[in-house]
Amino acid sequence: MKKLLVLALSFGSLFAAGAITGEVHKQPLNVSAIVMFIIFVLATLGITYWAAKRTRTAKDFYTAGGGITGFQNGLALAGDYMSAASFLGISGLVYLKGYDGLIYSIGFLVGWPFVLFLIAERLRNLGKYTFADVVSFRLKQGPIRTLAAFGGIATVLLYLIAQMVGSGKLIQLLFGLPYSYAVIIVGVLMILYVTFGGMLATTWVQIIKAALLLAGATFMALAVMAHFGFNFEEFFAKAIETHPLHEKIMAPGGLVSDPYSAISLGVALMFGLAGLPHILMRFFTVADAKEARKSVFFATGFIGYFYILTFIIGFGAIIFVSTNPQYLDAAGKIIGGNNMAAIHLAHAVGGNLFLGFISAVAFATILAVVSGLTLAGASAISHDLYASVIKKGQIDEKQEMKISKIATFTIGILAIILGIAFEKQNIAFMVGLAFAIAASANFPVLFLSMYWKNLTTRGAVIGGSIGLATAILLVILGPTVWVSIFGFDKPIFPSKYPALISVSVAFIAIWFFSVTDKSEDAQKEKEAFEAQLIRSQTGIGAEGATQH
Repeated sequence: MKKLLVLALSFGSLFAAGAITGEVHKQPLNVSAIVMFIIFVLATLGITYWAAKRTRTAKDFYTAGGGITGFQNGLALAGDYMSAASFLGISGLVYLKGYDGLIYSIGFLVGWPFVLFLIAERLRNLGKYTFADVVSFRLKQGPIRTLAAFGGIATVLLYLIAQMVGSGKLIQLLFGLPYSYAVIIVGVLMILYVTFGGMLATTWVQIIKAALLLAGATFMALAVMAHFGFNFEEFFAKAIETHPLHEKIMAPGGLVSDPYSAISLGVALMFGLAGLPHILMRFFTVADAKEARKSVFFATGFIGYFYILTFIIGFGAIIFVSTNPQYLDAAGKIIGGNNMAAIHLAHAVGGNLFLGFISAVAFATILAVVSGLTLAGASAISHDLYASVIKKGQIDEKQEMKISKIATFTIGILAIILGIAFEKQNIAFMVGLAFAIAASANFPVLFLSMYWKNLTTRGAVIGGSIGLATAILLVILGPTVWVSIFGFDKPIFPSKYPALISVSVAFIAIWFFSVTDKSEDAQKEKEAFEAQLIRSQTGIGAEGATQH
């Protein structure tokens, strides 16, 4: 059980859009949670109806017409990033290990300043709908868009499977409804949001969900601290006294103990964030580069505040949940596992009504994340592959939007089928693999396309493919899959975290195959860098917002 817990925390709770993993115990029917969730669903379907009437062009569908403000987009970005697993998982990790949970939650923030200063503005000035627009700006459209689309689709599908399985397990934990019902409900709702409302509906679903999650977590933290007169010294002293590990919960080093794992995990979190297609896509929803910069600024603030709250919630659970027999089983363990620490604390400080609210918000969180993922996957299929590679740009907007909606429906049905099929499988590795692919295949090509003059199509395609293959291979050969899934005694690759190696391999391969490319096309691509640089820094010629 200990190994399973560490595995679940390593990949499920560790990454921000992770999955609820581990053994799940079905809870009694939670009527208040179901009522509040139905209210949320009805409100968001109303928003979808409103958005559908305003979604007329491809730009409206993919980017909400570029008319989202920096503050709104920052809240939506936070909604995209703050998953149910990060809320339940990090608070559960703090409940179990104490201070290490704070280190992990801070780890989620390291990528945002990087995105703020190096990615956001240039991405907005150079792109139109997807990050593949930026990568292919001066390189050959066909091979580059194909690579970017497959990297994006692979990331999206891995995330979606993890989220769908997570939604089923979460609804068993919180609502007392069967697993398959949850997966079908999530799949149908995400198809409706994206197919009819496009990015505008998806954005507002994320904004509402982020606001509700922040409000609920704030109330929990304030309710906990009110018991101690908002005296943090007294609060932490009580937690140290209560926890079985006592003073050890205030010391780091309980989860990632060796330097390689710590560095590799940091690389995955930082570069993985900067390569996630559903996060990058959000920067095209604002009017200009200035608003894109504001988006990251606000998102960083909201997410940082959220993780501070989860730290207080985790320590609050140590005090109020671990000492209350109502929340413990016969063996003295928390009912439902450590992921339930925040849920039980919600009941302890707010009764059944607040428990219902937090349960509904946790499930709504998955809806918001899967909607963003589905839209990113659909845009990669319709815009990057179909419109740009297959049709070579010779396609009208109506036809492209039709393909987008077909792709959305297909991804939704596939997600439901895979979610049900993977119910009994250990899917923790999928989230780690998604981050590894984003960091090793998507990010290096995107970053070098914007900053390195000598990047060529050959270098990007071969190097990006090698990075992708290395990330997948090392995850398979590592302990998460080779030992836990396949059942071998020892892993061939010793670490759970391949990013340090796979990202390095990708950058080296891209550099080598670019500098050795002496073709005429390569020379033209290098000469086109200056025009790209001017546009990336000034925004001259960049896409503007649609006026409705």
